[in-house]
Amino acid sequence: MTERNPQAARRTTYRHGALRPALIEAGLRLARDGGGPAAIVLREAARQAGVAPNAAYTYFVDRNALVTAVANAALAQMATMMAAEQDSLTLSADPAVAARQRFRGVGVGYLRFARTEPGLFRTAFTIGRDATAMGLSDAAGPTGRSGIELLGDALDEMVAAGNMPQERRPGAEYLVWSAVHGMAFLAIDGPLRTLPDDQLDAMSERMLDMIDRGM
Repeated sequence: MTERNPQAARRTTYRHGALRPALIEAGLRLARDGGGPAAIVLREAARQAGVAPNAAYTYFVDRNALVTAVANAALAQMATMMAAEQDSLTLSADPAVAARQRFRGVGVGYLRFARTEPGLFRTAFTIGRDATAMGLSDAAGPTGRSGIELLGDALDEMVAAGNMPQERRPGAEYLVWSAVHGMAFLAIDGPLRTLPDDQLDAMSERMLDMIDRGM
């Protein structure tokens, strides 16, 4: 009986358009397992997808193009986790309280993504990628909203519920984002990374309280 060659199981052909998502998925695995964007290598992504390296260049002109695509996919996964956190809430019947719950849910989901997927979080904010990608459809989760758009929606709800003056709304998402992103960075790559989870959870709650009170 002829022994099966394990290499024969590798996919070597793809339906039209299917190779690009396969390469992005491979890039996500590399970023997750390797701790960030430095681990994304076009040749290795092609190998994992089961194609020759030259085939990858049909969709990505160079490594940077693949890293940008993987960064967008990581942002979409982050938006998915943020939306899932909001969906898991048992909302108060009081619109003002419910708006606060949903606002905090955005921050909790963001921090959870950073702490559970540090490699993807670092990749999502790779220096040099197009900053406008935050609003692109491929950076959105299943709701069709990117992370920054989910935050903007939550802030709009805060205004509508009377939790935040309308005159303080313009640009507020960037101020909130800066604070939460700073906490996320400190938690995975800064001095807070050595704290036990319960202490880090408590500090995150206090930070969100301070943001809420500052509205």
